[in-house]
Amino acid sequence: MKDRYVVIGNPIEHSKSPQIHAAFARQTGQEMEYGRILGEADGFERQVREFLAAGGKGLNVTVPFKEAAWHLAGERSGRAEVAGAVNTLIVLADGRLRGDNTDGVGLVRDLTVNQGLDLKGCRVLLLGAGGASRGVVRPLLEAGPNQLLIANRTAEKALALAAALSGFGAVFGCGLDRLAGRQFDLIINGTAAGLRGEVPGIPEHLLAPGGWSYDMMYGSEPTAFVRWGEAHGAARALDGLGMLVEQAAEAFYLWRGIRPETRGVIEALRGV
Repeated sequence: MKDRYVVIGNPIEHSKSPQIHAAFARQTGQEMEYGRILGEADGFERQVREFLAAGGKGLNVTVPFKEAAWHLAGERSGRAEVAGAVNTLIVLADGRLRGDNTDGVGLVRDLTVNQGLDLKGCRVLLLGAGGASRGVVRPLLEAGPNQLLIANRTAEKALALAAALSGFGAVFGCGLDRLAGRQFDLIINGTAAGLRGEVPGIPEHLLAPGGWSYDMMYGSEPTAFVRWGEAHGAARALDGLGMLVEQAAEAFYLWRGIRPETRGVIEALRGV
C-alpha cells in the first residue's frame, strides 16, 4: 500500500500541493499518494489524529492552522520553534509528531536560487506579522539583508515578532502607518489581504529604483499585490508559486529523505 500524505487547510480546494507532490513522487520513484483535507475550525486536532490513526505518514498544514499545528507537535525543529508556526508534520518512529516550518526556506530558495536575487545588503520590507510571516523571518535574516522591517496593521504584533527574532539579525517592527518616506529593495507581502484579492494600505513610493515585489500568495491570474508591484515600477513582480514548490520540496525531503528537482515542476505549473 502506498504511503499517504495530505495537506489540511481551509480553504483547500485551490491547493496545488497534490499536483506538486505527485510530480515529486514520479520524479524520484517514491510509492506515495497525497490528498487534501478541508480543515474544520474546531476540529483540526481531531482530523489530524484520525488521518494518522488510519495510517497517514505526514501532513502539510496551511492557513489558518499553522499555529494550531505548532501546539500539536510533540517535538519541533529550531526554525519551527522560532516561527511559532508549523507547516509540516512528520510522524516519528515512536509515533510522536515532529513539527517543522519549510516556508522560509522555500521563499529564500525561490528568491535566491530560482530568481537570482542576492539578499545580502538588501533593505527588505515584510508586510504582515501573522503565521505566514513568522515562518519566513529567520531564513530571511540568515540570508544577510542590510535590514528587515516587519510592518503590520497592528503595530504591536510587528514589534513583538521583531523582538522575538532580534537575535538573528537587524529586524525591526512598525505599523503600516509608519512607512511613509521609506524605500526598500524588496517588498514581500505576507498579509491575509491577498486571500481577499486586496493590497495592504501602504504608501505609493515604497519601492527603491530597481526594487522587487513578492507576493507569498499565488493564483491562476496575477495577484493583487503582483499587480501593485507592476504598477509601481518593480523590476520584478513575483507571486509565491515558486515558494510553494520549494517549501513542498523541503517537506518531501523531510518525509522521504530525497530532495526533488523543482524547476521543471514550477515550469509545468506555470504552463511554460
